[in-house]
Amino acid sequence: MRIDIMTLFPEMCERVLSESIIGRSRESGLVEINCVNIRDYSKDKHRRVDDATYGGGLGMLMQVDPIYDCFCDLEEKIGSRPHLIYMSPQGKTLTQERVKELAQLPNIAILCGHYEGVDERVIEEIVDEEISIGDYVLTGGELPALVLADSISRMLPGVLAEDAAFEEESHYNSLLEYPQYTRPYEWHGKKVPDVLISGHHANINKWRREQSLMRTYLRRPDLLETAELDKKDKQFLENLKNCELK
Repeated sequence: MRIDIMTLFPEMCERVLSESIIGRSRESGLVEINCVNIRDYSKDKHRRVDDATYGGGLGMLMQVDPIYDCFCDLEEKIGSRPHLIYMSPQGKTLTQERVKELAQLPNIAILCGHYEGVDERVIEEIVDEEISIGDYVLTGGELPALVLADSISRMLPGVLAEDAAFEEESHYNSLLEYPQYTRPYEWHGKKVPDVLISGHHANINKWRREQSLMRTYLRRPDLLETAELDKKDKQFLENLKNCELK
């Protein structure tokens, strides 16, 4: 899979994407991530890519031509049109389900806005979808783009050691992850649950599933609406509700 991040700060993105699991995956060729400098496509002698907004107002706006030319150059280099995502607080909130869907695409381009955003015409012309990572505003689209690139990359085959490494994590199946423990067995008077050192895998799996259901019910009950639940899961949740009513 190829991901191209269109940004005014490629060095910032590179520093993050060169570290840890994603950095190793890039080196081994499991995922190709490029950070493209939009300024390289400016026709201004000072490489400016912004200007004042029509109608007045505070701040500057990113211009159409550098972004459009950058995207067209990417399209020519790839040989096909990448799916272009604009990171915007006006977009749909990113979910694990959407991450899984995006991980199936061969080429994705991510546009990072800055200043007061980008000229609306470039959104209408080339952007396929707008994505937000939450209901708040940041100084630029780089951090959201890095979040998106990371979340997609770790879904790709071979990036994580095993599929189970992400399939059991929070949100993958619309459930929050169960609590986990490591050594020492006792810390500040708190012990690791006995079931986890019992060696009985069926009981361990049952405990983990119930803990996952309980955490989701208590912290994010909205996720249960889309979770895949069997009869035992539903009965466990019903018992939780009954305990609360007593």
